[in-house]
Amino acid sequence: MSGGGEGLGGGSRDKRGHSKRKKKKRIGFKLDMTPLVDITFLLLTFFMFTTTMLKPQIMKMTIPPEWKEKVDVIDNQLFTLSLTADNKLYWMVGIPSKDNPPEEIQLKDLKAKAVDVNLMPIKNRNLMITCFKISRDAKYNKMVEILDELNLAEVPIKDEISKEIDKKTGLPTERARKFTIAVLTDEDMKNIEEFKK
Repeated sequence: MSGGGEGLGGGSRDKRGHSKRKKKKRIGFKLDMTPLVDITFLLLTFFMFTTTMLKPQIMKMTIPPEWKEKVDVIDNQLFTLSLTADNKLYWMVGIPSKDNPPEEIQLKDLKAKAVDVNLMPIKNRNLMITCFKISRDAKYNKMVEILDELNLAEVPIKDEISKEIDKKTGLPTERARKFTIAVLTDEDMKNIEEFKK
């Protein structure tokens, strides 16, 4: 018969049944884990230092201190945006009335409306004050989206205003942005409900 013999080794046997091979002595085996631990920590620190950590996305807002004195504002120089609790946005210029009711506006149309309001009245150009009134129950992300649209509107407004020459300095006119944030009061909400019908 050909093939391996009995047990582990196989091989040829003499007539008496003893293997011609000598049994090898088993050598003790020990694995040193110290270098493996060192390499693991080196890789861990390497990836920690090279990976870009995700920074929390925050929006910096500089709000001026509360102004205690009364400021007189001309009606047609006040552009009011109101974000209600149901996340609807209304706009108007001046004081709400039956002839001048707050109108609902979609977010996609806000940039164009802000540009029109700030540039259309020639005598009020660069004098318009934007007042953004926000309900305490409105969604935060909606407020951020509106602020983003207003910031995007500033680019064409600045470009247009800088084409005019300041009579005093002889230089291009600088954009004087006037902006304030306030809480949408119950009275504001009453005006919206009353005049939007």
